[in-house]
Amino acid sequence: MFKGGGFDVGQVLDAPANFIIPVMAVWALGINHTTAPLDMRGRFAFAVDQIGPTLASLRENFTPLRGRRAEAAILSTCNRTEIYCAGSGLELEPTIAWLAHSGGVAPGLLRSHSYVLQDGQAARHAFRVASGLDSMVLGEAQILGQLKDAVRAAEEAGALGTTLNQLFQRSFAVAKEVRSSTEIGAHSISMAAAAVRLASQLFEDLGQVRVLFVGAGEMIELAATHFAAKNPKSIAVANRTLERGEKLAARFGGEVLRLADLPSRLHEFDVVVSSTASQLPIIGLGAVESALRTRKHRPMFMVDLAVPRDIEPEVKELEDVYLYTVDDLAHVVQTGHANRQAAVAQAEAIIDAGVQSFLHWVDQRGAVPLIQQLNAQADQWRGAEIARARKLLAKGEDVDAVLEALSRGLTQKMLHGAMAELHGGDAEARQRASQAIEHFFLRKER
Repeated sequence: MFKGGGFDVGQVLDAPANFIIPVMAVWALGINHTTAPLDMRGRFAFAVDQIGPTLASLRENFTPLRGRRAEAAILSTCNRTEIYCAGSGLELEPTIAWLAHSGGVAPGLLRSHSYVLQDGQAARHAFRVASGLDSMVLGEAQILGQLKDAVRAAEEAGALGTTLNQLFQRSFAVAKEVRSSTEIGAHSISMAAAAVRLASQLFEDLGQVRVLFVGAGEMIELAATHFAAKNPKSIAVANRTLERGEKLAARFGGEVLRLADLPSRLHEFDVVVSSTASQLPIIGLGAVESALRTRKHRPMFMVDLAVPRDIEPEVKELEDVYLYTVDDLAHVVQTGHANRQAAVAQAEAIIDAGVQSFLHWVDQRGAVPLIQQLNAQADQWRGAEIARARKLLAKGEDVDAVLEALSRGLTQKMLHGAMAELHGGDAEARQRASQAIEHFFLRKER
C-alpha cells in the first residue's frame, strides 16, 4: 500500500476495508433452558476435562488466516451450552454444522432450538449471562464461576485470543458492577435451595431423613451445604473418584460410597440428589424399583441436576418416587422474581455501557495494524536519512547543510505519495486525494 516510497492516499480512499485490517467479528451460538428441552440440552453437554480437544475439533472447521484460526470458548452447564467465537470473518455456518454434528442432530433441528448472536448482541448476551440476567434463577451467582472456568479452559487450550479475552474480562467487570450496584441478586433462590424446599414439603422433619449425594462437583457441594443446614439423620456421598468423594463427605460428617455400590444401597436413602458428568444415566429404573420394594414403598425424593440426565426419566412414573429435574425446579426458583425486576433495568443500563465500551475497543483495534505499518515506514525513512547525515558529517560537511538535507529528505519522503496522487489518475481520483490530503496535512490548530 505504499507507492514510490510514499503513502498512497488514493488507495486508502478507494479501498479502506482492504487497507485497514477488518474489525474482528464476534459471534455466539447457544441453546439454553428457554430454547431447548432438557433432553435436547443433554445432547450438547461437554465435560470439563474434554474442553481442550473439543475446542481443537471446533476450530479445525474455521478458515485459517495468517496461519491462525478463529478464537473460541465453550460454556457448558446444566442450563446452557454456548459457543463464543472471534475471527477476521463471520463463520456461523461452520459453527452450526460442528455443534449439530457433535449432538447428533440435523443443523435445521439445532437452529430451531438455538440462538445466533453477532458482535454487539453477542457481547450483550455474554454480559447478561455473567451478571445472572439470563439464568433460570434471576441474579444467581454460580454462572459467573462457571463462565470463568470456561474461559480458563479455553485459555489453557490455546483457543483464547485477544478479542475473546477482552470480551470475557469485560463481562466479569460488568457482572461485578451489576452485583455491587444493584439488588439483582437479592432474595435469589438457587437450585439447591429449591430442592431443600421441595423436600421439606414431602418430609415433615428433614432431621429424620437420610440423604445421598451422587457426584462431588460444585453443584453437589452447594446442594450438600443446603441440606446439611437442616441436620439430616445421615449424609453419604457416592462418587466415581473415592478421594474427592471422601473430601466432600468429611466436610459434612458423612460416609463415602462407590458408584458400584449404589444398586445395593439405594434403598437406605430417603433423599437422592445427583449431578455427575456421566453421558449416560447411572441410576436406572430397575435399581429404583428394587429399592422401593426393600423400603416397603416408603417415598423417595430424588433430584436430578445433571445434563445429560443421571436418573432414567421413567423413574418419574413410579408411584412412590418424587423426581425433579432442573427444568422441574424452574417454577420454584422464580419465587421472589418480581422483587428483583426493579433492579433489572438498572443492570441493563450498566450492561449497555459495557457493550458500547467493548465495541469501541474492537473498532479501535481494527486500526492497530495500520498504525504499526505507518510507524515502521516512518522509522525506515528516519533511519535512512540519519545514516546519510552521519556519512556527510563524517566527510566534514557543514552541520547546518547536513541538517537542512536531513529535514528536506524526510519531508520529501513523507509527501511523495501525496504528491503522486495529486498528479496522477483521473479527475475523480485526484479530487478524492485532494480532500484526503487537505484533511491529513492541512488541518489548522484548534
